[in-house]
Amino acid sequence: MAAIEVHDICKSFGAVKAVDKVSLCVEEGELFGLIGPDGAGKSTIYRMLATLTRPDSGSASLLGLNLEKDYLKLRTRIGYMPEQFSLYPELTVQENLKFFASMFGVRVEDNYELIAPVFSQLEQFPKRRAGKLSGGMKQKLALSCALIHRPEILLLDEPTTGVDAVSRSEFWDMLATLREQGITIMVSTSYMDEAERCHRVAMIDHGHILMCDTPEALRRNAGENLFAARSKDMFSLLTALRALPHVKDCYTFGATIHFTVDAGFDLESTRRILCDAEIMPVQATLEDLFIKLTSNER
Repeated sequence: MAAIEVHDICKSFGAVKAVDKVSLCVEEGELFGLIGPDGAGKSTIYRMLATLTRPDSGSASLLGLNLEKDYLKLRTRIGYMPEQFSLYPELTVQENLKFFASMFGVRVEDNYELIAPVFSQLEQFPKRRAGKLSGGMKQKLALSCALIHRPEILLLDEPTTGVDAVSRSEFWDMLATLREQGITIMVSTSYMDEAERCHRVAMIDHGHILMCDTPEALRRNAGENLFAARSKDMFSLLTALRALPHVKDCYTFGATIHFTVDAGFDLESTRRILCDAEIMPVQATLEDLFIKLTSNER
């Protein structure tokens, strides 16, 4: 059964079309990822699903409830964590948690076992003001507050932005634990390594979905004939590769250049032509696919 169903929703801000006919389906108990760059429309989609803003057109339902007609019922059954830290910085850790529990008519003790794995590292700082916490600790407190009423759906908008690598890994371990308890999780991220930990991933850019599938299936779509190249003069290498007849997509990728080829490509002859370049076959990643899709779209 689908926990979230979205059909052709659109949202514009003046002349800017932030979301353009987006359709999604998230199954119950799924850890679903929405990945894309800043300005792709991720946060706008989350604000609509969290019932904070209305779509201009299209429709959506969560847990079988209509996004617009049943928004009051939905707010008691979903947990939402926005990208920006939205708790009260002048309140302590304990005060923030109690405040959000009271908003949903529950006590912290009622659902403490659910937040315990997330909240455990904060227990030693009950009287510390939220604004004085580190980035990772702020996110754990925000997640605890989003979970305090035991929601059935958890909407997380770029929860690990600006958080160190260790805290990011811990955060995703916590999400896996929450999913095992039956919570449906929809999470957006700009980090491709985080997307690998989702059951399915939707890639979004300029307000519309480019592709949606499992990480493994998406990687296959990036192309099997993928190579990486580097040399002392990277710009000249990029120009030379793009001029070769059997080279298709060609783009910079970190400190290297990635390129895909067709069946007529010959590695040894290419190495002879580009004698000062190092060329090697590589495994495609989600980032390769995303660059390919956005390049084709442009």
